[in-house]
Amino acid sequence: MDFQTYHALTQLYADYAAAVDSGNWDLWPEFFTDAGSYRLQPRENHERGFPLATLSFSGKGMLKDRVYGIKETLFHDPYYQRHVVGAPLVRQAEADRFECEANYAVFRTKLSEISTVFNVGRYIDTVVRTPAGLKFASRLVVYDSEMIPNSIIYPI
Repeated sequence: MDFQTYHALTQLYADYAAAVDSGNWDLWPEFFTDAGSYRLQPRENHERGFPLATLSFSGKGMLKDRVYGIKETLFHDPYYQRHVVGAPLVRQAEADRFECEANYAVFRTKLSEISTVFNVGRYIDTVVRTPAGLKFASRLVVYDSEMIPNSIIYPI
């Protein structure tokens, strides 16, 4: 993988984190291909090969539906989130397709409360080159803890 491609890959990861931290939810689906998938799965299920996921969306339409839900129908205590994402580790590279992993930590701050560690784990991604730049063909978010807060509203 050449430097320019790796730089574009790290920029994709940084831009994704900035977008979901900004609260501008309309940006989120645009990081995926039209058929892209997003799954949030506990580590225990992933390691045992169990398909059960906490969230699972396939296709940009489902991602946009989640955005609609976040903005219009889900009621929850508002909070901010902040991602810290490690450099992507490229497991396999082809001309237009990359298998990557990156560790992440998400901190959550509720209004008038201190910040807390919200979710920690790793991304397991398939990234593809498109005419619009690099996009996620799939993003599997494997979180380490068996326990999660009572709800996960925003994308990790």
